[in-house]
Amino acid sequence: MSMRIPQGYRFSKTARCVALAGVLVALVACGPTYRNHGYVPPQEDLDQIVVGIDTRSSVEETLGTSGSTSVLEDDALYFVRSRMRTVAMLDPEVVERQVVAVSFDDNGIVENVESFGLERGQIVSLTRRVTDSSVAGKSFLRQLVGNIGSFTPSGLGL
Repeated sequence: MSMRIPQGYRFSKTARCVALAGVLVALVACGPTYRNHGYVPPQEDLDQIVVGIDTRSSVEETLGTSGSTSVLEDDALYFVRSRMRTVAMLDPEVVERQVVAVSFDDNGIVENVESFGLERGQIVSLTRRVTDSSVAGKSFLRQLVGNIGSFTPSGLGL
């Protein structure tokens, strides 16, 4: 007794290739993608900085403009480079972060050049603090009605 596959169940060679290609595309789409962000000067450029001699302007001339500076005092330059890995729809993960900090004394002379990375054990999230707007979460109509009575002739420049 021989068993025959009904005609509706038999796949052509083209259909099998298309199905295989679809499976391969789905597998590749789930592979990790990497994204680089920021800039850290190469070690050769960092070696040119002389502690106690170089100034802020000579450092910027040698290394370029930094990604960020000190927030409260103008006493350091920070160069930051991060490498993020994203797999499919998961949140990005920091796989590498390098920070170079060039600090200055009160006279603007280089005091120290330090490099930090993830090997120190903690990932420090780099965020920028921004003052929240007082209109967040309020509809346009509520903002408009809330301004009634707050207009004065001096505020209109009259």
